[in-house]
Amino acid sequence: MYQRREITTQERLQQEQYCQRVRALIAHRPHYALVDTYGCQQNESDSEILRGWLVQCGYELTGSEEKADLIAVNTCAVREHAEKRVLGNVGALAHNKAKNPELLVCVGGCMTQQETMRERIRRSYRVVDLVFGPHELWQFPQLLLETMERRGRRGAKSRLIAAAPSEGVVAEGLPRQRDNQVKAWLSIMNGCDNFCSYCIVPYVRGRERSRRPEDVLAEARELIRLGYKDITLLGQNVNSYGKGLEEDTDFPALLAALDAIPGDYVLRFMTSHPKDATEKLFRVMAESEHCAHHIHLPLQSGSDRILRQMNRRYDRAGYLEKVAAARAAMPDLVLTTDIIVGFPGETEADFADTLSLVEQVGYDAMFTFIYSPRTGTPAAAMPDPVSRAEKQVWFDRLVQTANRISAEKHAAYVGRTVRVLVDGATGQEPYDLSSRTKGGRLVHLAGDPALVGQFLDVKITDSTTWALYGQIE
Repeated sequence: MYQRREITTQERLQQEQYCQRVRALIAHRPHYALVDTYGCQQNESDSEILRGWLVQCGYELTGSEEKADLIAVNTCAVREHAEKRVLGNVGALAHNKAKNPELLVCVGGCMTQQETMRERIRRSYRVVDLVFGPHELWQFPQLLLETMERRGRRGAKSRLIAAAPSEGVVAEGLPRQRDNQVKAWLSIMNGCDNFCSYCIVPYVRGRERSRRPEDVLAEARELIRLGYKDITLLGQNVNSYGKGLEEDTDFPALLAALDAIPGDYVLRFMTSHPKDATEKLFRVMAESEHCAHHIHLPLQSGSDRILRQMNRRYDRAGYLEKVAAARAAMPDLVLTTDIIVGFPGETEADFADTLSLVEQVGYDAMFTFIYSPRTGTPAAAMPDPVSRAEKQVWFDRLVQTANRISAEKHAAYVGRTVRVLVDGATGQEPYDLSSRTKGGRLVHLAGDPALVGQFLDVKITDSTTWALYGQIE
């Protein structure tokens, strides 16, 4: 059975000592670092730690590749398109290195946890100096120092590849450099035990491991004290939070404890696996003062046969029961989902089941994808006779349906007054502010940038498929 391992205080302090040694090596002049992030919100959260380490190592952060002395690329492995983008952009860094031979290029994240991809980078991307997996993030300063010292040793191999297979760890107290003053990511767990047949995540992120409730609560209190207004709890499957902990707890209990923290803020979470979404969770959300009435509940397919092939461990009827229970508890629920089109062996009839379920549920928004095979997953070895062209036809029909439903849902907001959090200044006239409803719907506003970070009542005056438009009351 998998045993969680927590990084000790001594191990973390050792990394801070490595930071001091890196700082000494670059103290002769200002050094700049850029972190380029691909993929999910968990990767965004990991990049905050990466930036935190780099600042502690003495680097100043920059958004310019030309100015950077170190470029760290945090990668995604969920879809082939993301990997191709990463490799293309990493390869292009050879031009930067030709201009600045001292440039350090570091590639981390989920993509590097795959052995075939590590070998491809080692063989074909000589521009890369350091490769590290997500499990090595907690010891990035040590890896960076070793990479830098290798450069200075004659005859030594300057490149370092540190992404060996690992079940992962739990590391508390790591530095973070957040780039938003209103919205914050709060990771409550990592890894996944579900092993959906199409998904690479359990192989690259490791098995599920939850943070202790007291650590999550302490970080949340600090975020609220600092003035963050929109806090999103992160995990590959937040609904299974608590497994492996000594405490007898679960996700609804954690959510209730977080909601009890005083303050004016919104709590969100993602992602929920339908098999673990319970009426207890829906009840806690309904009774909560701070929790957004929004659930992202990935369906993936409306066909029972395909759901079995996907190893999703729920069926169409069970999914619809969860939706009905959630809406009964929260009549104002905003429901979003993920759907994969063209899974190996999917037929026109299977796709029709998905389309009919989408019509029946009426999602506020959908994230739709054409199946992308991932080497090492069971689905990658399944027969897949349907052409890409036919899958594209199905995909286009699904998107048209999703857009129509979303447009209808948004049109129903017109004339209503809703509470929003102003989360950014767009600089685009006439709607120069962006905001979000508690249900996560985007609302464009006109107003003073000083309003960023404030909750406001706005009257919805117009809508499109993708957004709402409002007037501050």
